[in-house]
Amino acid sequence: MEEAAEGVVSLESGEIWIEYYSSSHRILLVGEGDFSFSACLAKAFGSAKNMIATSYDNLDKLLEKYWSARIYLDELKSVGCTLLHGINVKDMHEDSFLKAQRFDRIIFNFPNAGHYSRLHEQYEEVISARCLLSENGEIHVSHRDDHPYNNWEICGSAKERGLIQKEMVEFQKKDYTGYQNKRGDDIRSNETFPLGNRSFNFKFSLSKDLEDIEIFRFT
Repeated sequence: MEEAAEGVVSLESGEIWIEYYSSSHRILLVGEGDFSFSACLAKAFGSAKNMIATSYDNLDKLLEKYWSARIYLDELKSVGCTLLHGINVKDMHEDSFLKAQRFDRIIFNFPNAGHYSRLHEQYEEVISARCLLSENGEIHVSHRDDHPYNNWEICGSAKERGLIQKEMVEFQKKDYTGYQNKRGDDIRSNETFPLGNRSFNFKFSLSKDLEDIEIFRFT
């Protein structure tokens, strides 16, 4: 085993890891801002053929909000990433392309980045992405856990939808070289969203508990 670059681990098998993400994972990134996080993973892996990266905004709106997005989109295309725009997390499981896919990791970074009025709704939406998970897949939601963001009880929403919290780890931006945490709203959208001192990566998986499975089936 050798370290290819800071934070990136390359195994003798050829598999590459950056933090919690492997080049062997089938990865869906939703609600991307300027696509710098997707580009970070792709650069670490040396390929993005295992990745689908999406934005809520259509392409024209995206480029209007984030002037930095163009270079990342071009980089992602060059290494085989599938890019989708105008994808709403709420109904993405009904998308004709996505609904046939299953993912080992579904990543939503800071859905609270400026959308204060829709915060709770957004967490419920991304948790509803459970039907796109592979059997042992995980949903990772990066989230500030200080006021007012801790009022929305993301873990409770997940449990109600047949997911269990596997882990809660501190989110360190420095672990993802090149990642720019942009605001998500239309006002000052190309500015940085402050991560504060209590930002975490919440990891959820499908519950194996029988009672929770019944909740999952009928919600």
